[in-house]
Amino acid sequence: MEHLSGYTIRIMSRKEIDLAIEWGAEENWNPGLEDADCFYMADPEGFLVGRLNGEAVACLSVVRYGENFGFLGFYIVKPEHRGKGLGLRIWNAGMKRLEGRTVGLDGVITQQENYKKSGFTFAHRNIRYMGLSSKCHDPHPDIIQLAKLPCNEVLAFDRKFFPSDRQDFMRCWMCRKGSLAFGFRRNGRLEGYGLIRPCYQGFKIGPLFAWCPESAEKLFNVMSGSVPEGSPIYLDTPGVNPAALELAQRHRMKAVFETARMYKGDAPELPLEQIYGVTSFELG
Repeated sequence: MEHLSGYTIRIMSRKEIDLAIEWGAEENWNPGLEDADCFYMADPEGFLVGRLNGEAVACLSVVRYGENFGFLGFYIVKPEHRGKGLGLRIWNAGMKRLEGRTVGLDGVITQQENYKKSGFTFAHRNIRYMGLSSKCHDPHPDIIQLAKLPCNEVLAFDRKFFPSDRQDFMRCWMCRKGSLAFGFRRNGRLEGYGLIRPCYQGFKIGPLFAWCPESAEKLFNVMSGSVPEGSPIYLDTPGVNPAALELAQRHRMKAVFETARMYKGDAPELPLEQIYGVTSFELG
């Protein structure tokens, strides 16, 4: 390990989060074009940057939710600075910030063994599917724009699918620039919702939560039909949800990437069979 003189770690400014997203795009993670503001809203102190002699060379997100949960992402060291111990230093600083919490992450294949050494255990695969958007010829009358629903109703629904409170993040995510969000509401009850957003490549659906396959299918169709026909669309879905895998395959989507959802501490009990699309690999 090389000498680490001149290496400092501190909290990222809002502007520096743009850099982390750019690095994520260079790693082919395909983040959203307008993700940074909402990521910052989730936890303004939840992003770390490592600088070597003033140059940004590493980053890590360690976002705290509520009192007991955290999510780790954006674990990146610039390629020319790898193998110097810089990643381990920022990793240790991030884990210290999340000490005492259950911590989740979506680990790329090359890092999964390292995460296990840090006490993380495998929960399930998340699979990224890619397909092409198509027109929605039969919009369902029970699907409405999410903005027309009471915000508290949507937040209460979302809370059932996430381990802890994330209202600040979701208030931003639902209204983010360039995104389109829809809810499936039947008999006065919200049964599902989804959001599609522009990314470095095409569009990504996330989240997509629904109590039944019918609701998920209708929401998927409307979101796919809301962007230019033939555009690349992506869906990150838990590999343990057979209905979600069938939905992707039915729409001729192909698996292009996968992560391992891992936890340090007790894995939260989530309705995985109703999670058709995770919100993001970076923040959970």
